Amino acid sequence: AVAEPGVAVLCPVDVRVSPPSQQPTLATGRSAGREQTKRRRAAMRVAYRNAREEDPLEEIEEGEQERQQREQHELEQQRIGQLVEKTVAGEIPVHALETQLSDCDLAVRVRRGWLTQNTNKSLSGLPMQGFDYKSVHGVCAEMVVGYVPLPVGVAGPLLLNGKQYQVPLATVEGALIASTRRGCKAISESGGASARVTKQGMTRAPVLLFPSAMRACDFQEWIESADNLPRVQEKFASTSRFGRLQSVKVAVAGKQAYARFCCATGDAMGMNMVSKGVNAVLDDLIANEFPDMQVLGLSGNMCCDKKAAAINWVEGRGYSVVVEATISGDVVTKVLKTTVQDVVALNTAKNLVGSAMAGALGGYNAHASNIVTALFIATGQDAAQNIESSQCLTLLSAANDGADLHVSCTMPSIEVGTVGGGTGLAPQRACLDLLGVAGASTETPGANSRELAMVVAAAVMAGELSLMS
Repeated sequence: AVAEPGVAVLCPVDVRVSPPSQQPTLATGRSAGREQTKRRRAAMRVAYRNAREEDPLEEIEEGEQERQQREQHELEQQRIGQLVEKTVAGEIPVHALETQLSDCDLAVRVRRGWLTQNTNKSLSGLPMQGFDYKSVHGVCAEMVVGYVPLPVGVAGPLLLNGKQYQVPLATVEGALIASTRRGCKAISESGGASARVTKQGMTRAPVLLFPSAMRACDFQEWIESADNLPRVQEKFASTSRFGRLQSVKVAVAGKQAYARFCCATGDAMGMNMVSKGVNAVLDDLIANEFPDMQVLGLSGNMCCDKKAAAINWVEGRGYSVVVEATISGDVVTKVLKTTVQDVVALNTAKNLVGSAMAGALGGYNAHASNIVTALFIATGQDAAQNIESSQCLTLLSAANDGADLHVSCTMPSIEVGTVGGGTGLAPQRACLDLLGVAGASTETPGANSRELAMVVAAAVMAGELSLMS
C-alpha cells in the first residue's frame, strides 16, 4: 500500500491466503488467528507512535514552545542577575526588595542571590518554590530567603466536651505524636475530657515615669478608681471593634508606675490590638490628666510576654483553662500499661516534688511545652509564647475507691488566636480548619480562640498521661 505524504499506513499486515494443502486445522487456525490479531494490534501501536513522532507540524510546535520557554528563562535569569548586582552594590536596599520590585517571589530570588554572593554559601538545601511569599510580606517575616518545611502529624481522636478532634502537631521529635496519640486514646476510651475557660484577657503593662513617687501613687489611685474606669474603657474601645478593656492594675516602684491593662481581644491573640488601645489611653491621660507623666516604654515587662513569670501564673494571661478526665482502671492497665497507684506516686515524686527541688516556675508538669510548641507551630501561633503558655500544673489522683485515675491540667496563660499573624497562612489555616476553629467566629467573637485554648490544654493532658505511664 502506498500512503499519501504525511499519512501513516496503520495496518501493514500480510493477509495472503495459504494454498489448501497448507491451510491449518481448526485448532491451529484459531491459534494462528490469535497470533495474527496480536501482530495487527502491535503494528497499529507502532504506526500510531510513528505518526506522532514523524508529524513535522507537531515537532515544529513543540520545538517552538521549548525555544520560547528557554529564551524566557534566560531573560529572567539575566534580569535576576542584574538585580542581584544592583543589590550587592547597594543601589537597591536588600530589605526593601519586595517594595522596590513589587514582586515578592522575585524579591526572594534576588535576595537569595545577594546572600549567596555575600556569604559564599549555597542555599540549595533551603526550599524556595511552592510558597506564597506575598502572604508573609508585612505580616510574618522580613528579609525572606525561603522557608523551612516541617512534618505535621495528627494525634487523636481526642474526645473533648463531647466533640472529637484530630490534633495537628508540627515537630521533629520522634515518638512525640505517637505518645500523645496514646494519651488521646486513653481519654477517649474513658468517656472523654471536660475543659473550661476560667478567665480570659491579654495584657500589656507600660512603664510610666512621674516627677515623684507620690505622683505615681496619684496615678494609681486615679486609674484604679471605679469612677474613672468607664472613661478609660471608652477610649480603649475607640481603637478596635473587638478589643475591650477589662481592668487596670498598677504597681508602683519609686517614681515609676507599671500599669497592667487586661483586655478581651475577640478571636485574635491580641498583642497588637492591646498595644494600640493602651497607647491611645496614655495619650489621652497625658493630654488631660497627667501632663507630667512620661511613657518610658509601652511594655514594662510586667505584661509579661515570652518569659516565665509569677504574675502570669497567678493572674493569668490569654486564656486560663482547666481540663480533667477520669481514666478507667481497665484503660490504665491496657492502654497506659501501668497501675493507678504507680502513676499517682510518680506524678507526686516527679511533677510536684521534683519540680519544687528544681525551683521550676510554672513547670509542675512532665512535658507540657512539647505539645504546646508543636500545636502552636502547626496552627500559626507565636511559638515564642510557648514559654508562658506551657505553664501547667498536672495533678493525678485515685478515683472511685482507687479503681480509676483522675487527671487534670491547670494552665493559666494559654496565648492563642485564630485570626492574625501566622494563622492566615494557608498550611496553618488548614490545621486550624481541621480543628474547626479557623478564622473569626461569626456568632460569638472569641469563641474559636477559646475552643482552641481548650484543645491545647486537653492535648497537653493527653501527652502528660502517656509520658507518665
